Amino acid sequence: MKLVPLEDRVVVKPQEAENKTAGGIVLPDTAKEKPQMGKVIAVGPGKTLDNGKRSTMSVKKNDVVLYGKYGGSDVEVDGEDYKIIRESEILGVVEK
Repeated sequence: MKLVPLEDRVVVKPQEAENKTAGGIVLPDTAKEKPQMGKVIAVGPGKTLDNGKRSTMSVKKNDVVLYGKYGGSDVEVDGEDYKIIRESEILGVVEK
């Protein structure tokens, strides 16, 4: 199955939560932080403006982005977890 986002939405594959702390302590599932970084899997065509044209999206497929902890909607497709986020909820793009 393929997810195709509408308007200014972006499909993100969240990175796995850390299993250990910096000191090497193994964290149980209940203590793990929600991931706030992920890879863009698909990008919508952009929001429709008042003049009928579409705005250009600031992110593209394969970008690594930061987003708010509780932003977007969590979905599961074919056993994989994804987040569908509006472009305005993306805090920034991680450059390497």
